[in-house]
Amino acid sequence: MAKRAAPEINAGSMADIAFLLLIFFLVTTTMDVDTGITRILPPPVKNKNENVDVKERNVLKVLINSHDLMLVNGKPANVSNLTTKVVEFMSLHPNDKSYPQVQEKFIPLLGKKVLMSKGIISLKNDRGTSYKMYISVQDAIAKAFNEMKDQQSLKYYGVKYDQLVDPNKIKVINKLVPIRVSEAEPENVGGQ
Repeated sequence: MAKRAAPEINAGSMADIAFLLLIFFLVTTTMDVDTGITRILPPPVKNKNENVDVKERNVLKVLINSHDLMLVNGKPANVSNLTTKVVEFMSLHPNDKSYPQVQEKFIPLLGKKVLMSKGIISLKNDRGTSYKMYISVQDAIAKAFNEMKDQQSLKYYGVKYDQLVDPNKIKVINKLVPIRVSEAEPENVGGQ
């Protein structure tokens, strides 16, 4: 008796099916994307040996230690009132020497000179500072600058900053309220 030949399975379409399944899973699968703090970094320093003279009154110093305790200009503070402190510090106080200096700057898109604060927020934390505290402080500072942008947008255009659609108006508000935050390298002050 002769052996019967086993029928062959056509494997040509298996590759097509595998390819279609791969495409299906790639299209339907969602991937978690890590999001970070959106911050535009300053351009690289051209002359690293150049000393920039910043007057003490123009700097609001925010220090966070390894126990998540915060000092603002050497005085104890909470994250809950940091936004208010930043807005108050960065607001214009032309004749008050306890606040930052004020400069007059021409804004071409606005077509006039405006008074602007020379204030800078200096943020420094300890290596032992918790990530939660660090992010809370970053959020409070960002909220302060957003409030100031809303104030200027309402003053000049009658709507909040996030409601502006004209790119030129957005540029004007960004010029009026520049985000001036200096972040120092963390130190190991707390010993952790």
